[in-house]
Amino acid sequence: VQLQASGGGLVQAGESRRLSCAASKIIFTTYVMGWYRQASGKQRELVATITRSSSTNYADSVKGRFTISRDNAKNTVYLQMNSLKFEDTAVYYCNAKRTFDMLEYWGQGTQVTVSS
Repeated sequence: VQLQASGGGLVQAGESRRLSCAASKIIFTTYVMGWYRQASGKQRELVATITRSSSTNYADSVKGRFTISRDNAKNTVYLQMNSLKFEDTAVYYCNAKRTFDMLEYWGQGTQVTVSS
């Protein structure tokens, strides 16, 4: 199983960025896909999740600014991040969780740095 995240980088506050996570060797539609992030010195936290039917859930801190989506045909989940803030700076991790047995996988993380 591989979750390959990409799209991170250095952006200025107020700008946008889109992260992608391509999954392989899993039955993609059986997994809830999510994005988590971990800032330096802090615990990993939920950013957003999306079910196979595209029901979404967001952390309060990103509601209205971030949008999670998935393309089941491409086994890919996206995170569109708009109006980025300095406090969004973190390593962003892709997650796949199979709800009936809680089996989950993590991607390698992609760094997003927002300069103020």
